[in-house]
Amino acid sequence: MNRAHSCRRPRWCLHPGDRLNRLRFPALSSLHPECEIVFQLEKEERSCLRHITEQSNSSTEGCRPFWDAVACWPQAAVGETVQRSCPDFFSFFRNNTGSVSRNCTREGWSGPFPPYHIACSVDDDIPETQRSYFATVKLIYTVGYSISLVVLAVAVMILLLFRRLRCARNFIHIQLFVTFILKAAAVFIKDATLFSSDDTNHCTLSTFACKASVVFCHYCVMSNFFWLLVEALYLNSLLLSSFYHSPRCLWGFCLLGWGVPVFFTILWIGSRMYFEDTECWDINEDSPYWWIIKGPIVVSIAVNFILFMNIIRILIQKLNPRLIHFNNSSQYRRLTKSTLLLVPLFGTHYMVFNFLPDHFNVNLRLCVELCVGSFQGLLVAILYCFLNQEVQKEVHKQWLRWQERSYAVVSPAAKCSQMDTPF
Repeated sequence: MNRAHSCRRPRWCLHPGDRLNRLRFPALSSLHPECEIVFQLEKEERSCLRHITEQSNSSTEGCRPFWDAVACWPQAAVGETVQRSCPDFFSFFRNNTGSVSRNCTREGWSGPFPPYHIACSVDDDIPETQRSYFATVKLIYTVGYSISLVVLAVAVMILLLFRRLRCARNFIHIQLFVTFILKAAAVFIKDATLFSSDDTNHCTLSTFACKASVVFCHYCVMSNFFWLLVEALYLNSLLLSSFYHSPRCLWGFCLLGWGVPVFFTILWIGSRMYFEDTECWDINEDSPYWWIIKGPIVVSIAVNFILFMNIIRILIQKLNPRLIHFNNSSQYRRLTKSTLLLVPLFGTHYMVFNFLPDHFNVNLRLCVELCVGSFQGLLVAILYCFLNQEVQKEVHKQWLRWQERSYAVVSPAAKCSQMDTPF
């Protein structure tokens, strides 16, 4: 560990939420523990530089004092061996009392022996396998969000352009698609703002742009979970009753999907501004205010899972041949097919880690929440737009009309209708 920035959080330690491989230490103040290390290093560096300035007029013989980015070395005579104890910040990693030495030679200071990471029992860097794993995770979720964003945008355009597809069900689908689009965009914006450079110091980065990107990302993620909840509530209402969903009901869904996340996001912004205005608001470990964002998401996932189990229970009852009326069987079977295709995408897979600590099995959590989650929007768009029979029928009909107008071609359906007519 021979560089000052070795204690800086690596670039590939990304967000889904900001838990890629961070070390967990007991907090010493309002700062994140990793930032405590960085600031302690900076404090010792300033102290060393002051000492060097004070010694600038002293004898020039021997080796001059210097700061090696980890420890401060005093002036020494040629042939002298200087020993320094492991810096205090190494106590964050291991409780040890090791030491490092340097020889003063005619050519100057020798290298440290043993190296810091050996003498102070600290790994010099994150293993290459782990570095490769995080790079792979970033590549997968970047590809997943990119494809999902394009496909979702096309799905929204289709549902908006065709008037016959405008109904309460598709209205809710459109809102869900939009949240997936916003979530993907928020991830890209956050990556570009916070992780654009390896030299970014996340302990001192505290700009309006970075905080705004974090706030926008939290809002988009929360609104996505709440619109998944709206989808579950809507499907439950369809199974329990066949009442007409009035505009007032749809406004209620909009208030739940868009309004509730706004309330909790504003509440979290206020708490961070007045009680924990540190760094870029992207470090939330050991912060009680993080539950203002995480709490509603955890609750929505739990409620979605309960609704999922309720849907399964209702469908089992509805599909019992002895309880089904023949005039309703096809309706229930069609609804069963569509429901079972969507409900697993309601965030049910998030239940695996919903009530576990953030640091529990980080690698598996990343695979589920980032890699699988990045393709969630793509699957929803395919299942509830492109594979929907009503959508396919309407697109096919418009395609035939366009061919007739452009090339004066009579569709096969039109030819059959002309042959069937007695006139």
